[in-house]
Amino acid sequence: MEYWLPVVYMMIMGFALLVYVILDGYDLGVGMLLPLADEGEKDTMVASIGPFWDANETWIVLGIGVLLIAFPLAHGIILSHLYIPVTLMLMGLILRGVAFDLRVKAGDHRKRLWNKAFFAGSLLASLCQGWMLGAWVTGLQGGAVGLFFAALIALALPALYLLLGCGWLLMKAEETLLLKAVRWAQLAVWPMAAGLLLVSIATPLVSDAIAARWFTLPNMILLAPIPLATAACLALIAYLLGHPRLLLEGLGWALFVATVLICILATLGLAYSVFPDVIIGRMDIWEASASVDSLLFTLVGIVITLPVILFYTVYVYRVFHGKATALSYD
Repeated sequence: MEYWLPVVYMMIMGFALLVYVILDGYDLGVGMLLPLADEGEKDTMVASIGPFWDANETWIVLGIGVLLIAFPLAHGIILSHLYIPVTLMLMGLILRGVAFDLRVKAGDHRKRLWNKAFFAGSLLASLCQGWMLGAWVTGLQGGAVGLFFAALIALALPALYLLLGCGWLLMKAEETLLLKAVRWAQLAVWPMAAGLLLVSIATPLVSDAIAARWFTLPNMILLAPIPLATAACLALIAYLLGHPRLLLEGLGWALFVATVLICILATLGLAYSVFPDVIIGRMDIWEASASVDSLLFTLVGIVITLPVILFYTVYVYRVFHGKATALSYD
């Protein structure tokens, strides 16, 4: 029990953060694409994420909550080191929420201002999340190498969000906005692919432990399906974008699913690279975990809460499936 409870909590936390990256990733991507659209298209873009974006953020609350409950010592260290980017991320998310409600309610003469605020909040939150991921992968060590790697992921993660946002619009948009989503995806895929490649190269360079896990036999052979499957997903995305007629005829979902699969594969690779550390090279999940009694007590709440969140998420996406309709605040 002492061995498996921290593992279970680590899996729950990882699952929650993965779902957050996928779900809130696409609506952050849509927010960052907002300045490229005209006024009418902006309304459609906001309407496409309107029923979902606020609930999507539930998953990051769950993930950070599990970190606090199950690994309080690690929570204190991580949040202390990442205080500034966490604060800026929260400011960005708050700005998005305010802008979403006020972009129409404040009147047409203020609409452009709140559109810019929605874009700024989306960009700020995305950059900060990338920076936090990069800092965590380097073990929160700082220094020139750590700062460079954090900056690298701070640029790569928004590119991934942009591609997710384009994939979402390919499923939700129509007519001119659909054509623009194809063009935006054609521009976003290359920075995303380049960022993914650079991160894949840099990660083992900044961590000897990660390099040893990936580049020793038989691990290289056993782990080969992860990079090969990722390359296959990128090849599928490139093929679809090279044949935009397929996307315009209803295969936009395939691009979105391929991007989601890349997120899942990257998460699996990262999980293998760092397990069992919760702070890489400094603290594993058993050293950081709360007492067994505390974990058992809170597990009851998680067993109840997690299925409810899953059910609500699936239900909302089922109810509001299909193309985005006209935006209304009535």
